[in-house]
Amino acid sequence: MRGAATTVGAGRLARDRGQVTIEFLGMTPLIIVTLAVVWQFVLLGYTLTLAGHAADEAVRAGTAAQRGERSAVCEQAGLKNLPPAWKGNAEVSCGGEVYVTARVTLYVPVLFPGLIDFPIPVHGHAGAVEEEDDD
Repeated sequence: MRGAATTVGAGRLARDRGQVTIEFLGMTPLIIVTLAVVWQFVLLGYTLTLAGHAADEAVRAGTAAQRGERSAVCEQAGLKNLPPAWKGNAEVSCGGEVYVTARVTLYVPVLFPGLIDFPIPVHGHAGAVEEEDDD
């Protein structure tokens, strides 16, 4: 009786031999798409972080600069620490007299930074009160 059960089990294993490979190959496209979507959300979050940080840096430099050169200093500081893939299409605008504001616009790259970007902008905003001279 035992021999019959072993023979039936061995025959079943022989028929199911490549089943795991076939199931894995069938799931591979879904796994790749899921990883691509997760990576795209990581790039979106990183772009949001970069935009906020660039706006903070820009407004910090703008509040310390003289009024005549504030805009140029602010824009330069906003672009200074951006990675090259985000710096190409970045827009930094600064304004205000007593309350200095900075607005940074970046675009989210599609899967690989530096190739193509989504046409939807991501904005970072910051503001601070002008620093007084202690002369």
